[in-house]
Amino acid sequence: MTTARTWAIALTGLDGALVEVEADLSNQQPEFRIIGLADKALGEAVQRVHNASANCGLALPRRRLTVNLSPASLPKHGSSFDVAIAIAALATEGSMDAVSIAETVHIGELGLDGRLRPVPGVLPAVMAAAREGKRRVIVPLANEAEASLVEGIEVIGAVSLGDVARRHGADVEERPLDPVPAPSVQTADNGVAELGEVIGQRDAVDALIAAAAGGHHMLMSGPPGAGKTMLASRLPGILPELDDAEALEVASIRSLCGQAVGTLVRRPPFEAPHHSASIAALVGGGSRVLRPGAIARATHGVLFLDEVGEFNPSVLDALRQPLEKGEITIHRAGVTASFPASFQLILATNPCPCGNYGVRGGSCVCPPIAIRRYLGRLSGPLLDRVDIELGLSRVSVAHAADLAAGIVTTADAAARVAEARDRAAHRLRATPWRLNARVSGPWLRDGPLALAPVVRRPLDAALHRGSLTLRGYDRVLRVAWTLSDLAARASPTVSDIGRALFMKKGITT
Repeated sequence: MTTARTWAIALTGLDGALVEVEADLSNQQPEFRIIGLADKALGEAVQRVHNASANCGLALPRRRLTVNLSPASLPKHGSSFDVAIAIAALATEGSMDAVSIAETVHIGELGLDGRLRPVPGVLPAVMAAAREGKRRVIVPLANEAEASLVEGIEVIGAVSLGDVARRHGADVEERPLDPVPAPSVQTADNGVAELGEVIGQRDAVDALIAAAAGGHHMLMSGPPGAGKTMLASRLPGILPELDDAEALEVASIRSLCGQAVGTLVRRPPFEAPHHSASIAALVGGGSRVLRPGAIARATHGVLFLDEVGEFNPSVLDALRQPLEKGEITIHRAGVTASFPASFQLILATNPCPCGNYGVRGGSCVCPPIAIRRYLGRLSGPLLDRVDIELGLSRVSVAHAADLAAGIVTTADAAARVAEARDRAAHRLRATPWRLNARVSGPWLRDGPLALAPVVRRPLDAALHRGSLTLRGYDRVLRVAWTLSDLAARASPTVSDIGRALFMKKGITT
């Protein structure tokens, strides 16, 4: 009896676990069986391995071959185990270097002609292998650039199963094969949308800068043509670039979605799902393989929900948990996956279904019940998690001289945002937070930097009147600290508290 061992990776969400692929050859009736809680796609690897081996000039043993995927209790899915299964099976007759095989992680799907096909999730899989101390991984050539983004591990791109076998010392004829191409790269860099193109909405631009500086969630309400979508699309351009860890996490999510990843994109992602999106499209899911939704794809970036009044209320309420915890957990029968959900939420809505309610010169045809039902889709608990509520109106007059005096460019806004974030990070250096929007409420109210009662008096009065909940109280404090950082002040003043109150609830002091 001969046994060979190698390694593969099982992904559950972004979390990867090492799987030992153990092949055993015994003198019994010829059979090829895979055990170890494999799904249907993985069970079909038997036929793919048979054909790929034959077409590469590699003969599988003609005895009973059993491949065990350990730990057996861990669910395993997909075709990325094909190469590991094939190499372990071929090595049972001792034709390859057992030490080399045992030290290598194999990832990839096999075509019937023996070529290695790219698979989704290579980046998080290689990251998991590196965390577990593995130092070499073989992937399809089309995934080599993606896998090479992980430091501290040797990445080998292979065209065919024969190439992999030769790497481990097999004596097999080299057959020229064209590599299976990677899917086309979907570039996210279409140029930065210029903030200076926003005309006549200086208050809205200032609110957008404050939202970017503190990482605050924002709701914009106004008629069609007021510039809500235009403003939201400019937000990623004024946010700081992603650092290495953030860019790698964003790239891992894209990889898990099946998108080609060639380089680390430093610009924060921007996700804008359609208002007909389901809960699964927003939070992620799937019947067999759990995939990230728009919430996870917006991690370290912006999630923009346009026409939010048209979304299903249950879809909107699904945002409440990730907004509080910064992650989204998906439960399915037998499997649970968690995805990061540290995003900035921007909501935009019309004042009514027709969009003309309260608009000067407009004629609203919506009955009162329709207006209440439309705005009622935004539940109180969701609105309580929004830091800035901004009302917009259409620009009626635009004089060239006035525009030249009030333009704020993307570069200027980005510089202000970076300076404000640096001040916040320096102030919070002894805490686990770096953004004002992430600071806990008790620390803001009673911590070492708690504001004096005279400064908080307008805020306390609003809480006493019932105009604010305690969560809303904390969010106003966070916005006030952001306004203070933008103004280069050591701490918020009464005017900062008053302005933050107005930005949250339209309350004047």
